[in-house]
Amino acid sequence: MHPSTTTSQQEPPSPSQQIDAHIQHLNDWRGETLARVRALIRQALPDVTEAVKWRGVPVWEKAGIICTGETYKSAVKLTFSKGASLNDPSRLFNASLDGNTRRAIDLHEGAALDKDAFKTLIQAAAALNAAKPAKRPNRAAP
Repeated sequence: MHPSTTTSQQEPPSPSQQIDAHIQHLNDWRGETLARVRALIRQALPDVTEAVKWRGVPVWEKAGIICTGETYKSAVKLTFSKGASLNDPSRLFNASLDGNTRRAIDLHEGAALDKDAFKTLIQAAAALNAAKPAKRPNRAAP
């Protein structure tokens, strides 16, 4: 009798499956909040790419990082990597306001989120990522 030459190797979970598991594992208001925000992101950008980086942090991308969804004991923090460059007329950004690049939305237990303004912000972040950066002039060789 010959040992089997085929082994059944299980595929690693996809990033979306990892985010599903993270939400289930939280099993409290933070998981519910993260699930709601995730649904809004998917509504705003149906072709968004989900990733998991930095020890399990959910990340949403389209032509670059749009935002991350970090969970802390007292908040779900949505950090927009280019948030300082985004127009935020509804004033959703309420954290990381002093930096030159990022901005964040901290959602605490029971906090309301303006769904339409959030989806507009997600779309604006994706559009900013897709915009071609200005070309730098070539430096003259010394």
